[in-house]
Amino acid sequence: MVALRAAEIESFLNRPDSRRPVILIYGPDLGLVRERVEALLRTAASDVADPFAVVAIDGDVLAGDPGRLADEARTVGLFGGRRLVHVRSGSRSFNAALESLLADPPPQTMVVIEAGDLRRGAPLRTLLEASPAAAVIACYADGERDLVRLVERTLADAGLAIDTDAREALVSLLGADRLATRAELDKLVLYAEGTKRVALDDVRAVTADASALVLDDVVDAAAAGEPEAALAALAKARGAGIAATTILGAAIRHIANLHRLSLRIERGQSVATVVERAEPKIHFRRKPRFERALQAFGPAALEKALVALGSAALAARRTSALADPIAEREILALARSARQRSEPRRSKGA
Repeated sequence: MVALRAAEIESFLNRPDSRRPVILIYGPDLGLVRERVEALLRTAASDVADPFAVVAIDGDVLAGDPGRLADEARTVGLFGGRRLVHVRSGSRSFNAALESLLADPPPQTMVVIEAGDLRRGAPLRTLLEASPAAAVIACYADGERDLVRLVERTLADAGLAIDTDAREALVSLLGADRLATRAELDKLVLYAEGTKRVALDDVRAVTADASALVLDDVVDAAAAGEPEAALAALAKARGAGIAATTILGAAIRHIANLHRLSLRIERGQSVATVVERAEPKIHFRRKPRFERALQAFGPAALEKALVALGSAALAARRTSALADPIAEREILALARSARQRSEPRRSKGA
């Protein structure tokens, strides 16, 4: 097995191992795949004197002409020196082109293979993971620690610090794709130019899907039994121009999701397990409130909450002048109900 551990990847990208000249970079986070491929290509290209010694080939082309990879890898450049081959994997297998190269890798050539998500047992991944002449780098969506480090490093490079609440909010909006994360951080750095510190309002003003963050705060706090926090988040949602019907719609979707998860708990799964294995994934920032909500409400209570929220949403659409107070009443009623249901548990636990 030559798949690199997470702690090894950055140092390998900065200083590739010449004993493993064939490198596969793959994974579901295509932005991170692209970032790491570009980083490796930059490192390798710094040792290439001849621009014609850098070659890009499509994997589907190699599938139809397996000998071409060996030809490109073993070609001696006009000025000598290292050679760099970049292969973009397509829909067809080009393992036949790799097998002879792995058996006798040319010492002055690096082959970088860029691929999307490859399941365990995929032919390309299996071939390279088994070869001592190859290195395999998997690219999965950034976790909380990865995102915190990326945010702090990016802002520090721009001469910026960030408030704790702003960092937590920013991290909760990032992570699905590394390129998208980079784009959001670049926007934030540009917005904060001329200041020394990034605040929560800066994150909300600049970052995409900030309105989704505000809505999450409203419904999460309400279902977890935090009326004060729910009302504070509701006020921010109104300040951001989010309509009452949109807020109620978000609450309905949240309670429906909780109801689906509560059925698993009723069948014997633990709250922590249900939250951890939920699909779609629950962001780490939201998990504690999800757990508190599922501890407070069972399926029957959540069904009643859905009916009440549905009636409120209908009333808000019919009487737009009263939509805001209707939404506030229902959000507050949900939060108080969750708090009342969780208090007996706290008392028993005490």
